[in-house]
Amino acid sequence: MPRPLTTAALTAALALCAAGPAVASAAAPSVLYGFAWADGTGTLRITPAKATLVKQYGVLRYTLKPVPGAKERRIDYSGAEFRRITAECDLKETEGVVKLDRKGLGRTRCQAADLAAALGNGPVPIRISLLGQEKRIHEFLATPTASKTAYGTVKRVDGTTVVFAKGRTSVKLGYTLLDFKRVTRKCGDAWLAGHVNADRDGLGTKACTTSAFTEALKGAEYPVLAKVEYDPVRGQLLQVWEVFGDA
Repeated sequence: MPRPLTTAALTAALALCAAGPAVASAAAPSVLYGFAWADGTGTLRITPAKATLVKQYGVLRYTLKPVPGAKERRIDYSGAEFRRITAECDLKETEGVVKLDRKGLGRTRCQAADLAAALGNGPVPIRISLLGQEKRIHEFLATPTASKTAYGTVKRVDGTTVVFAKGRTSVKLGYTLLDFKRVTRKCGDAWLAGHVNADRDGLGTKACTTSAFTEALKGAEYPVLAKVEYDPVRGQLLQVWEVFGDA
C-alpha cells in the first residue's frame, strides 16, 4: 500500500503542477492583428486590433475592430518570414487569384523586402507572430472598413503621418495618396495664404496633390484647422479640406 505524501512533498507536488502551465504559456508566441504602416527602413508600426474570421462571398476574411486603450507597436521585420495572399510576391493586387490557408492567412512564401514593397503602397492587414527573435508575418484579406468625416486640427509627424485632434481626442493617421482641397490660389502656397478658393462654409475647393499637402503642412508652425475624412480602423487619412475661418 503506497504511503501518504508528507505535507512538504504534497506542497512541492502542487507547486510543480502549478508551474507546468506557466512554463508552457511563457513559450507561446505573441500574436498581433492589425493594419501595418511603414515606419522607416525595415520597421513597421501597428496598433493591435481584435480580429474575427468570417466568410464573405465564399472567401475567408478578417473583420478588425479597434481595441480600447491599445498602444501602437513598432516592430523590426528585417529577416522575418512573410507570406502573401497573392500568387506572386511582387504583385500589387491579387489579380483575381488568392492564396489562403484554412485560417484565412496568406501562404505564398515571400521575403521582408516584399513586405517593404507592399507597405510602400499603403496599410497592409497582417498577422504577426512573435516568439523570441523569430517573426512570422502573414497578410490576410480584411472586410471593408468605414470612414468618418470631422472637423479638427492636423499636426505633422513626418512626411506620411499626421495627428488629427478633435477636442480631447487625437488619433495618428498615415497617408500615401489623398485628396487635398485648398482655399489658396496655388497648390504650393503656404497654409491659408489667401482664401480665393473657399466655398460658403470656408472649405477649400481647389484640387491639389498629396505632395502639396505634405509641403503645406511642413511649413505650418502650429496645428492647422481642417476638415478630414479618415478611416479609424486602418488609421488612414483619405481627404483633407483646408478651412478658412471658424467653419
